[in-house]
Amino acid sequence: MGVQSIHGGDIYRNQVDIDFSVNVNPFGTPEAVIRAMYRAVEQCGRYPDIEAEKLKRSVGGQLAIPEEYLLFGNGASELFMAVIHGIKPKKTVIPVPSFYGYEYAARAAESEIFYYEMKPKDNFCVTSEIYDVLPKDTELLFLANPNNPTGALLDKEAIKAFLRHCEERRIYVLLDECFIEFSGEEKSLRSEVEQFNNLIVVRTFTKIFTIPGARLGYLVCKNKPLLRKIAGQIPEWNLSCFAQEAGCACAGQTDFIHRTKEYVRQERVFLEDGLRRQGFRIFPSMANFILLYREEGACERTLYTQMLEQGILIRDCKNFRGLGRGFYRVAVKSREENEKLLQAVAKILRDNSSDSVCRF
Repeated sequence: MGVQSIHGGDIYRNQVDIDFSVNVNPFGTPEAVIRAMYRAVEQCGRYPDIEAEKLKRSVGGQLAIPEEYLLFGNGASELFMAVIHGIKPKKTVIPVPSFYGYEYAARAAESEIFYYEMKPKDNFCVTSEIYDVLPKDTELLFLANPNNPTGALLDKEAIKAFLRHCEERRIYVLLDECFIEFSGEEKSLRSEVEQFNNLIVVRTFTKIFTIPGARLGYLVCKNKPLLRKIAGQIPEWNLSCFAQEAGCACAGQTDFIHRTKEYVRQERVFLEDGLRRQGFRIFPSMANFILLYREEGACERTLYTQMLEQGILIRDCKNFRGLGRGFYRVAVKSREENEKLLQAVAKILRDNSSDSVCRF
């Protein structure tokens, strides 16, 4: 399976008018961030700052994080890979369904992977059963807050207790918070890095600021020896001048984040209600996307293919480990775009209503 086939956003090989497969901010990129990247053009004649000092000051100051806790990467994916190669875990545990990038990174380091299967009856949430599935000599555990593709948040107090358990067993925990701004900073476990030397929080600018092409993420960790190991796996000059200038501008966008969170919450409820009325099971989400399910017949023309025929790209989740046919993820977008998605789904259901093979 190619890497592209397990990610959304393939607008390059499809005719797409609206892309619901990639979960970015419906407001788009803030004007201040766009202007910063234009200014960065003037810097292209010299190497970017290898230490990214201005970026560290901006992000550290905005989030009240000591600069020495921060490490920046060419997107979260580079940081996942750096963590894996820095720790070199013999055994890695990954809850599923979740983002394929965890598995991709673990396989690159030839780590033995164990899967903790979250269940539909629990809305694909982490439960206390996770204590029982950690094999002996586990060295690394991936968690997500909120999870992708489900949008489920972790229970903060329960996870803090679990972090203490992992610390006692010398298990590092990589906590992916790439969508946390859509849920609210109060839901983050970022401040818990002060308590736990085994905690690594990874975040990104991609989703909330709609800059996937700029490639910029960061991790937060108090453990200095561990940070040095991870940093040793990252190439020199990995952050372009565009990424650094964009990140500095992003750090001042507090009001933008607040407006986004409120707007996404309202539109998520609108989209959930509309899809539920059309017969889909909706899994509770606190992110800017929704996981939905409806049983499909044997017809080769799935909801994914029929939506694409109308110029709308959604994420078919059948290749997420732990899911299967009939599971889809859709981003929360603008009201106009969300209405178009609901109209397209309604048309497909009407067209299929008389076909016993394609009915779903």
